Amino acid sequence: LGVAYIVDLVRATRTDNRVAPGVSPRGAVALQSIVRAEAALQGRDFVTPDDITAVSIPALAHRLTLAPELWVQRIDPAEAVRAAVASVPVPVLDESS
Repeated sequence: LGVAYIVDLVRATRTDNRVAPGVSPRGAVALQSIVRAEAALQGRDFVTPDDITAVSIPALAHRLTLAPELWVQRIDPAEAVRAAVASVPVPVLDESS
């Protein structure tokens, strides 16, 4: 559940035409590690989608390179991560399974 959500978020950054080339697979692995640490700090041994969305912007924004024309417009790479978070549906745990 959590890994699929991370992959979807990273994929969304890679299809955003404002950044080139998007978050790398290594960035996805780093996000996964950060999310696990966040869950542990919250006293849990499991990750929630809220953990992922909470740390995704600070964990991924610095990994993005803006398209050159956007530097002039002073677009923040965090905007691309916010757009990815907004565009990817948050997974819902099916309690019946």
